[in-house]
Amino acid sequence: MTDTDHRVSGASPARGDGGRGDGAWAVLLPPGRYDAEQLVHHDTLELTGIEAPGGPSGPGPRPGDPVAVLVEEPLRLVALGRVARPTVERREDPDDPQSDPAPGALVVTYTRRVFDEPVSAEGLAPEGPVSPLPAAAYRELAERLGPPPARRSWLVSVDIPVEAATRAEAVRLFWSYVRDLGPRELPAFVSPAGDELAMQAYVLGEEANQDPEEDN
Repeated sequence: MTDTDHRVSGASPARGDGGRGDGAWAVLLPPGRYDAEQLVHHDTLELTGIEAPGGPSGPGPRPGDPVAVLVEEPLRLVALGRVARPTVERREDPDDPQSDPAPGALVVTYTRRVFDEPVSAEGLAPEGPVSPLPAAAYRELAERLGPPPARRSWLVSVDIPVEAATRAEAVRLFWSYVRDLGPRELPAFVSPAGDELAMQAYVLGEEANQDPEEDN
């Protein structure tokens, strides 16, 4: 998993060999999926029940093909990735392991995420949930992102007051609260490593003020 794979090579092997193709794909996130992808880190995006291009009109997405992940209203780029094989892959001919994958599922391995700061995808006109994207258009979208930001260490914590008879019970109750309330309700406190005075609270990926006096 990397945040630097955002360029398309000019010399790509033929798509039939399972390598990178000459083109790319635009994938529109279904309604509500953007929030879910922004809420929790995922290495892959799996979409089921979709109608991807293929058949007489040409081959559909193949493993290794570059992907631009988009969200509508307005149309924005939220991630880049590459088509991956499903963990459990169904074949059109169950008796032939070399036959094409059955339609209806698409797995994308993320290579760059910008869910917190999407960039405009103005000028594109996707024709469906999955549609072909010229390599030049993919490169232009990737260039809009610029270089990936430098990674650094952060301290992240969740503090919950828990009433319990023993330490072990308090820990069990803590994980129950985390499981039941989750990131939609519990604030997480984050600060750069070594600079705890810069701590901020976040809920749903957005900065959340936890000082009641500042609300008045």
